[in-house]
Amino acid sequence: MEHEALSWPFLEDEHRALAAEAGAWCRAELGHIDHADADADAACKALVQRLGAAGWLRHCVPGEKSVFSARRICLMRETLAYHDGLADFAFAMQGLGSGALSLFGSASQQAAWLPRVADGRAIAAFALSEPQAGSDVAAIATAARRDGDGYVLDGEKTWISNGGIADFYVVFARSEAHPTRGLSAFLVPADTPGLEIAERIEVVAPHPLARLSFAGCRVPAAARIGAEGEGFRIAMQTLDVFRTSVAAAALGFARRAYDEARAHAQARGMFGRQLADFQMTQAKLAEMALAIDAAALLTYRAAWRRDQGQPVTREAAMAKLFATEQAQQVIDAAVQLFGGRGVRRGEIVERLYREIRALRIYEGASEVQKLIIAREELKRAGKEG
Repeated sequence: MEHEALSWPFLEDEHRALAAEAGAWCRAELGHIDHADADADAACKALVQRLGAAGWLRHCVPGEKSVFSARRICLMRETLAYHDGLADFAFAMQGLGSGALSLFGSASQQAAWLPRVADGRAIAAFALSEPQAGSDVAAIATAARRDGDGYVLDGEKTWISNGGIADFYVVFARSEAHPTRGLSAFLVPADTPGLEIAERIEVVAPHPLARLSFAGCRVPAAARIGAEGEGFRIAMQTLDVFRTSVAAAALGFARRAYDEARAHAQARGMFGRQLADFQMTQAKLAEMALAIDAAALLTYRAAWRRDQGQPVTREAAMAKLFATEQAQQVIDAAVQLFGGRGVRRGEIVERLYREIRALRIYEGASEVQKLIIAREELKRAGKEG
């Protein structure tokens, strides 16, 4: 069921070619890998290098003559997630981590970092969340105090993907008192004095994550990305590019779970029949297929709209909400169809069960997506009224 959406009108021949090429590479280079017992830092670094060497990172780190394509990013994430969740993570975080530079960075900032990110020689990280400011970006407390010809950063960031292995962090800090217009963005190399890895965070699906500490961390004025006070807009526009791709990753996980469950149901004998012969099994497979197709429609609609330059806040929220929630249900159903094997360490569906859970939280939890959708609906109703 991999890339069933390729024949739909949201995608064009270039996207079909990309999906075929990426799928072939994944089958040859990745296979099924469970990183649960591996060194996640080393594995992620190696995957970034391999993705860069193969040219895949150019789709999430546009060059001088190219722009972000939401559809290409989504296809890459769906394909990588189908084969290897950590490979999807490595790809996505290179894009998200450097996205603010791609969209708002100065020529010198872009020249210094983006080519290295694109070919896998430098690892990027997006440092937005704080202990008391996750989905509520306006609550950010990390301070950026102007001092002479630079800024001094003080505060904490947490749940930072690539934390501990990144070569640089795009850090959002409060440079003014205003809740949204008071934020600014800064490019902070990992070896900057005053920046420390305060804690490494372990999660159910091993990914490099960390809590960062800033204590008297001095950066030059040239490290600021965009104008002072534009940090909120920079963060939101960066997330706008990549939020739909979270839905695509969930779609990849769900497709793999469905394929594994269907094959198992057709091969598993039970009471003199095949598991797939039972109506309850067929009903569950039907529900899984329906959820995947509906999620794909929402995902590629949102990606298409963004590539057309149309407003996408509502559509991206719908795609992320529905695709991640439904992927959780599809994967849970796959585990159930596998029975005892479904919770055995090393089974593909068991890995997927661990992989999917975080997608319902990061880049805006499901509950936040509901608020966004409702807000957009009410705004629409107000305009129509």
